Amino acid sequence: MAGFDATIHAPNRLRICALLDTAGEAEFGVVQEQLGVSPSVLSKHVTVLMDAGYVEQRKAVRDTRRRVWLSLTREGREAYRAHLAALRAIVGP
Repeated sequence: MAGFDATIHAPNRLRICALLDTAGEAEFGVVQEQLGVSPSVLSKHVTVLMDAGYVEQRKAVRDTRRRVWLSLTREGREAYRAHLAALRAIVGP
């Protein structure tokens, strides 16, 4: 099916993409808290999305602590939105 993306379709990866599509950019800890997953689980899913070219990370120091910010790439945003359209086509109006 056109637009359906098995990489994005995994529940946690779909939720990551949805959150980043809405937020634009989010700190790793915020994404973890919103999804209710452990850091290792989030890291695993983010790595899969990064390997696909869908997510990028930006590292920064804030309040003397190192932070990681996540965002969708242009390709990731397009793939996520195409995947949503494919899901909507499956379930109908």
